Amino acid sequence: MPAPAVSIVMPLYNAGPFLSEAIDSILQQHFTDFEFIILNDGSTDNSESIIHRYRDERIRYLRNDQNRGLAYTLNRGLREAAAPLIARMDADDISLPERLQVQYEYMEQHPEADLVAAVVELMDADGKPMGYWKEDHEHTEPADIQSFLAENNCIAHPTVMARKDIMLSLGYQEEQGEAEDYDLWLRWVSAGYSIHKINQVLLRHRILPKSFTRQRQRNVFFKLAGVKARFIWNEVSHHRYNDFMLMTGLMALADLARGTGKAVKKILQAS
Repeated sequence: MPAPAVSIVMPLYNAGPFLSEAIDSILQQHFTDFEFIILNDGSTDNSESIIHRYRDERIRYLRNDQNRGLAYTLNRGLREAAAPLIARMDADDISLPERLQVQYEYMEQHPEADLVAAVVELMDADGKPMGYWKEDHEHTEPADIQSFLAENNCIAHPTVMARKDIMLSLGYQEEQGEAEDYDLWLRWVSAGYSIHKINQVLLRHRILPKSFTRQRQRNVFFKLAGVKARFIWNEVSHHRYNDFMLMTGLMALADLARGTGKAVKKILQAS
C-alpha cells in the first residue's frame, strides 16, 4: 500500500468537549490522501471513547502509557508518520475544509518552502469568533517572519505543514514546556530552513481560559526571555553561532528589561 501524501499529527489530553469537531474537520477535508495520527497522551476523560466511534481507515490511534507531555507526544507522532509532509492539528481547533488542499498545493509549487503556515481566526470555548491574532496577520512574508521571530512568535502551530525530514531532525524540546512550538521555529530559522505563510484563514483556533496563549499575556516578557535563553543555550552547546541567534539574544535582554519594568510598575502601583 503506497504511503500517504500527508501525515496529520494531532496530540490530545482530555480534549473531550471539542474532540469530535476537530476530528470531523479533518475527515471532511477536500484533500483526502492522508493518514490521521491521533495520539492520546494519557487522557482521563471520555476522549478515547469518542475516538473509537470513528471507523475511518485513515485514522491511526496511538495512546501513551501515561501522560508524558506535548513535546514527547509530538515527537512520537513524527516518528510514526509515513508521509513526506507533516500537518499539525490541535484537538480543540477546527480546520477549514480547504486547508490541506491549499497547503499541499503550495508545498508542491514552492519546493523552496520547508514549512508553510496559515492565518487563523480566533474563537472562544463556545466557538464564537474572537477576532484575529495581530502578529499572525502582520507577518506573512518569509523574510519578515524570520526577522520577527527573533522578537516574538507569529506562527500558529496547528496550521503548520512541513517537510518530515526536517521536523524529525530538529524535533521538539521537552524542556521548553508550553513554548515548544516557538522554540522549534527559532531553531528552524537558526538552522537555515525557510518558513512561509499563506495569507488566508485556514483554521479556527480556540482560545481557552487556561491555555498558554491566555496565560502568557500576564508575564509575557519574562516568558519570552526564558524561551529565548533556553534556545540560545541549546545552540551554544552544539557550537552553532549565527546572526539570528545573536539577534534573538539581544531581544531576550530587551524582554528582561521590559519585564522588570512592568514588575516594578506593578509593585509601585500596589504600594
